[in-house]
Formats: sequence, C-alpha cells, structure tokens
Amino acid sequence: MSRAYRRKVDLSHPARSPLGSTVVNCVIYEDGTRQPDAGPVDEALRQVRKSGRGFVWLGLHEPSETEFAWIAELFELHPLAVEDTVLAHQRPKVERYDETLFAVFKTCHYVEHEELTATSEVVDTGELMIFTGPDFVVTIRHGGHGSLGPLRESLEAAPEQLAKGPAAVLHAIADQVVDDYLAVADAVQTDIDAAEAHVFSEHAGRGDAGRIYQLKRELLELKRAVAPLDRPLHALATKPLPPVGPDIQPYFRDVAGHLARVTEQIASFDALLDSILQAHLAQVTVAQNEDMRKITAWAAVIAVPTMVCGVYGMNFDHMPELRWTYGYFLVLGVIATACLLLHRSFRRNGWL
Repeated sequence: MSRAYRRKVDLSHPARSPLGSTVVNCVIYEDGTRQPDAGPVDEALRQVRKSGRGFVWLGLHEPSETEFAWIAELFELHPLAVEDTVLAHQRPKVERYDETLFAVFKTCHYVEHEELTATSEVVDTGELMIFTGPDFVVTIRHGGHGSLGPLRESLEAAPEQLAKGPAAVLHAIADQVVDDYLAVADAVQTDIDAAEAHVFSEHAGRGDAGRIYQLKRELLELKRAVAPLDRPLHALATKPLPPVGPDIQPYFRDVAGHLARVTEQIASFDALLDSILQAHLAQVTVAQNEDMRKITAWAAVIAVPTMVCGVYGMNFDHMPELRWTYGYFLVLGVIATACLLLHRSFRRNGWL
C-alpha cells in the first residue's frame, strides 16, 4: 500500500559520529554561520564564552547517567531537569531554570505496513529534550527516529534565522516535531479511510472490530504526544521566557496553530472511529438477526413433517388411513405441499 508519509533519513546517527557513542554532533554558530573545528565540547563552550559571540549546539543520543553527568556539570544544568533527561518517559513540557529553558517534546513516526491487522503497530513515539541557554543548545534524543540532522542542514541554509540564536533552534525543533505530527495524522487518516471502506464493503467480517480497536489504541498514542504540548507552546508564544525573545515568539504562535490543527484532526479521527465501530457492531447484529430468521424459518419448515410423522408414529392399533392403499402417498403429498407453501411464504417475507 503506497503512503504519502516517508521516513526521514537519519543523517546524524551516533554510529557515524567521530565524537563518541553518545555525542552526535557539536558545532559552534556565529551570526548564523557554522564555524569549523569546534573541537571537544568543553573547548567549544569555552571558545564561545570567551568571545561572547554565537552559541554551541550539542546533540546527544540516549546518554547514560554517567555520560550525561559531565555534560550537565559543564553546562550547569539543573539537577531536576538532568534527572528527567536520563530517566526519559516525560510528558511534553517547558520549564525554566534561571536562564536555562528545558523543553520536552514527544516525537512520532508512522510505521509502514502492507495491511492493517488487529496487532499492527501504527504509531511509534520517542522523546526529544532540549536545554536552551544564552549561549548553548543541548538536544537529547531518545528513540530510533526524530533525527535532527536534516533540520540542522536546513537551518544552516538559512543563516538569517539561525542568527537569532538558540531560540531559533528551539523553534525549528518544535516546528519539525509538529510537522511530523501532521504527517503521521495524514497517514493514519489513510488507514481510517481503508478501515471504513472495508466495513461497508461486501467482504466485511467480524475481524474488522479488532482492526478498528487497534487504530483507536494507536490514535491514543498519538494523542498522548500531541495534546500535552498545547500549554508549553502557548507559554513559548506568549510569556517572557529567556532566551525566547519577542522577535521569535510569533514563530511559536505559528507552530501552535499547526498543533491546534493536529489536535482537531485527532479528535475528529476518534469520533469517526467510534462511528465506524458502532456501524460495524450494528452490521454484525443485523447479520446475526438474519441468521436467526433463517434458522427459525427452516425450523418451521422441518416442523411440518416432524409433526405429521410424529402423529403416525404413535403405534395405535386403530388409526384412520393406516390400511388405505394411497395413504402413504397422500401424507407425503400433504407434507411436501405444506413445506413448499411455508418456504414460499418465508422467501416472500425475506426470511430465506
């Protein structure tokens, strides 16, 4: 089955990074331009703070507690935020610690599949955490998707935006995360349309309920990633949170508008799946009623010969027509005629 959604290529996988198993990339930006030879993380930060220009963007992938402890000490990150970063499994949020902003986003990825089943995985989620300070951005990615490599390249192609500092990076990340939500929602809509078409087709079966229920479960996974992000984006767009200045807040309002669209889509998908499930259950009930009517009709037809044969099987010595030459054929004729009349009547009324 062809899909409009296509998985992004991971251009910054730690296995291809010369900086270590956890550090994906460490770059210095000045006036929106990438500076060559940033060197080790501590040297890059020292260089930026000595010159008083630009900022450091450090990218990490699933660091352990030991690996992240040194980074946290170097950038003077708050212990509570550090604990959330290492443990992961956090709700989307934005918290301020002095001059540092800590943001958590849920990343979403659509899982391609040929055919939706009752056990198909549709939505896969991960986490993206961002520490934003006056002269640094530290991004921590959990999960096998949500790479920031393509985002970094697109930002470097727009130096005027990147020159706005760490807040521009935070906005770009939020924008990509929400755009991924839109792509996943569009792909899920394709699955919902396919499920709806199958329910109302001639090949609908009782297994459709499992597929619809699985879609609702996967939609709930997407909702858990999208819904809690509304308040953090509203805070970034309206409240004075360093290093997010008034010049960058309109961009966050635009992202919040896209998030509202996704939220509305998810709500409409959930309502539509409820309607599809109810329609399917109604179809199953109608089919069961039709089966019961057929069984009842055939039972009524079979009751005629059963009754007649039961009467003549009582073995009394003195019964009418027992000694009559044509009695047997007459009884068979009466049985056949009665059964045909009943069958014709049931067919006319749609029971058979």
